[in-house]
Amino acid sequence: MNPAAQQLNQSRELSDIELLWERLGRVEQRVREAVVARRALDPDPDDPYRGQYLTPEAAARILETRDAFTPVPAYGDGVPPGAESGGRLGELAERFGLAPPDVDLLLVALAPDIDTRFERLYGYLNDDLTRRRPTVGLALELCGLPAAGSGRFRFSPSSPLVEGGLLELADTERPLLSRLLRVPDRVTAHLLGDDAIDGRLCGIVREAEQPPEPDERPGVPRAAAVLSTGSGLVHLLDRGGDPCGLAVEALRTAGRRALVVDIAALATAPEPAAIVRALATEARLGRAGVVLGPLETLAPERPEGARLLGSLCAALGSTPLIAYGKKNWDPLWTPESPVPVTVPPPGPDGMARQWRRALADAGRSVGLSAAHATADDALVEAAAAYRLDSGQLRRAATVASRLAVLGPRPVTPEDLRAAVRAQNGAGLERLARRIEPGVGWDDLVLPPATRTQLAELALRARHRETVLGQWRMRPGGGRGRGVIALFAGESGTGKTMSAEVVAAELGMELYVVDLSTVVDKYIGETEKNLERIFVEASDVNGILLFDEADAIFGKRSQVNDSRDKHANMESAYLLQRMESFDGIAVLTTNLRANLDEAFTRRLDVIAEFPMPDARQRLALWDRCLGPAIPRDATLDLEFCADRFELAGGSIRACAVTAAYLAAESGAALTMDQLVTAVLQEYRKLGRLVLESEFGPWLAKERARGGR
Repeated sequence: MNPAAQQLNQSRELSDIELLWERLGRVEQRVREAVVARRALDPDPDDPYRGQYLTPEAAARILETRDAFTPVPAYGDGVPPGAESGGRLGELAERFGLAPPDVDLLLVALAPDIDTRFERLYGYLNDDLTRRRPTVGLALELCGLPAAGSGRFRFSPSSPLVEGGLLELADTERPLLSRLLRVPDRVTAHLLGDDAIDGRLCGIVREAEQPPEPDERPGVPRAAAVLSTGSGLVHLLDRGGDPCGLAVEALRTAGRRALVVDIAALATAPEPAAIVRALATEARLGRAGVVLGPLETLAPERPEGARLLGSLCAALGSTPLIAYGKKNWDPLWTPESPVPVTVPPPGPDGMARQWRRALADAGRSVGLSAAHATADDALVEAAAAYRLDSGQLRRAATVASRLAVLGPRPVTPEDLRAAVRAQNGAGLERLARRIEPGVGWDDLVLPPATRTQLAELALRARHRETVLGQWRMRPGGGRGRGVIALFAGESGTGKTMSAEVVAAELGMELYVVDLSTVVDKYIGETEKNLERIFVEASDVNGILLFDEADAIFGKRSQVNDSRDKHANMESAYLLQRMESFDGIAVLTTNLRANLDEAFTRRLDVIAEFPMPDARQRLALWDRCLGPAIPRDATLDLEFCADRFELAGGSIRACAVTAAYLAAESGAALTMDQLVTAVLQEYRKLGRLVLESEFGPWLAKERARGGR
């Protein structure tokens, strides 16, 4: 903030406090007159026990000790210009719909929080020094309002003072006129110039930070215009965009602060009703709007969730409430229906702007230089495949910047990928096994056609927002923006490893679905388990791998009994769910013929994994043994590649077995140990051991006692 603006704010706060002091002076004058009148009517003014321990003379001395407020004429006479409508007090009266008598009643209740003299004086006027706040009857008396008429209705639950949270009535077991009045601390602090959020809302509500420059989102003007069309209840339907960020920008465009609610913390608060009232008061005090979401966390379809949402809407009244979620609004949730606004994905350009701004802000916050905090094109391209909301994106940018500070160096794609993986929730890990990729393209030995298909899968995942979102190449029918691939080939040909390589290329994690957590013998449970997996996977930047997919993606068959019927229902559910999936999924199978043909149409990429030829097997033998293991000069890998027709997984198993034998011998790896490992693998696979394959090594093995 520049010095001129800071000085302007300070002068404005000073004028607000001076105006408040001026109005409280009127309260002091009324108390002064009430004490004089009470003394005149007191039959025994010299009674030392009058007012328990405060005599009329003592009350008079209190009023004569100091003149804290400027005396002003009595109520209704000669009100200073601007006193009724200026400053924070006037703004508060306007926002809460207070009439002039309401403002005076509020000031009477506020006086003890400003000057401690009023505590003893109110105790004296209450004839009970333990009751040091004004009662309803005393407040009405001081303001000249009838206690038996309309004045008492200014303290009803639906009155602006009570319903708005500006006044609290204590001792509810007493008659109305004997109940004490109290102004909440947050209201007092606001009138004195404090704009900090109510302490009761700590951990539940935060004020959205003001960005250094406005974000030109296409939906902001529409959402801001909707806020002025009625009560301000708006529902943002999330279709892959950033509804929370859009809501904040819309409120700022409408000239309001944005209070973002942690909906999970609100739902689990010990006294949610009190939190809702405090939130409504806070929003009206600061001329703010409330951002609530995602609604799925609140679960408004349940009675307790619907009650909480309804109470919040009722408490806020005409205060803007922008709720967001991925499901359509149910009219049964609240008496009033919101204006729906769809939030589409931001597109590549919008995401690039968000990443650049988030990294620049995070770099400044962690002390990274401006040059190192700048996101270049390579960094933005590395983040193209990720789908994050505004909060996740901001947190990922902070983590990446902190990693770069350790250099110090610019933020790298590796920093960004590690930061994005840290945003993945643990919900999917309870349903699938997480694998952090540790291999790359150089570790694959595959035919060129298969590598091309894997590269196509990676580029589809990286550019799906451009093709399916910005260019709208996805047809209707509720289809999602997911990418589905099938890896088909015999066991050990590298299907799972290839999925791990694609995940590493995209900077994502691989989640392998455990069939034991999916398949259930009870009817309908398998579909429920799969639904939980798909829902969790949609919110995770990772690749979902269904290994041995033919176990759950099998062909539909003719219905002969109830088991066939429910098996077909399971396949039909999967066909529908795969189309609406928004993530990246890979299916692997050894028996492609067992998959239902309807799945083929829904697949984006089909990669065939054939058995490796002799040249590929040689590369696999050399790569699986690695450069670290010592090799004997007689080791003949070309012989192994030519004679033993093994898949990559079997070759790796042979290499590991031979390495154990070499470690036991304490010498370099020999051909004898390698052949022994191959013989063990043959026996494990149930294959015949032929002399035409092993040649002279078979006789040597038998001479050593092998079979």
